[in-house]
Amino acid sequence: MSRTEVFDELSHLATELVRLNVDAIVVSGAPAAFAARSATTKVPIVFVNVYDPVEIGLVTSMARPGGNVTGLSQTSADLGGKRLELLRELVPKLRRVAILWHPANLTNLVQKKGVEVAARTAGVDIKSVPVQDPSHFGSAFEDARGVDALMQTDDPLFSAYRRQLAELAVRSHLPAIAGQREYVDAGGLMSYGAEYSDLYRRAATYVDKILKGAKPGDLPIERPTKFELVINLKTAKALGLTIPPSLLARADQVIE
Repeated sequence: MSRTEVFDELSHLATELVRLNVDAIVVSGAPAAFAARSATTKVPIVFVNVYDPVEIGLVTSMARPGGNVTGLSQTSADLGGKRLELLRELVPKLRRVAILWHPANLTNLVQKKGVEVAARTAGVDIKSVPVQDPSHFGSAFEDARGVDALMQTDDPLFSAYRRQLAELAVRSHLPAIAGQREYVDAGGLMSYGAEYSDLYRRAATYVDKILKGAKPGDLPIERPTKFELVINLKTAKALGLTIPPSLLARADQVIE
């Protein structure tokens, strides 16, 4: 699905919510946040899981976002660097990593740049592998041949097809890391990212403040405070990998 198609569908949904005269709109991800902002400048919007909202032009600042939008953001460089660090611990001779990203999502470009910055510091080469839709997954893994590991950006497309991506990574003998634990539950090797249940609980506090009279534009944007590392030992075995004890000790959950 193209960026235009995604935005058109989200815009339709956002417009319908505004027509229903809701008191607030909670959205996940940048495409939904932009669609909601385009649909209304009056209904308060609370977002979660948006990377670098100032850089992508969603808000004017973290401290005072302005307008009718606020919420919880993530930082590309920090998360990209941490995921790269975890891959290096898993694959000590890590030299080249492919990054799977979805060009239709503006924040995916920001996430990719964050990984590239971290990789330069770590002395790791990054191979960019853009994916437009699920029909390109197979060719994407063909393009990733020759790398030591693979990293996925956080994107609804990859979340929806996490089982297929996990299977392709194993079939390609590629250690892979994603941002959401659901990827590991679906057979992926490893995930590291914000604890989503905590993000949504905190989003509820924003909504509570807004319903009590606070203006969204006056509520500072916050960052995640809880992160989780999940590892799938069955997948590690299929890849012929031994997970270092130090990594296992830090995992929030290990799937046997």
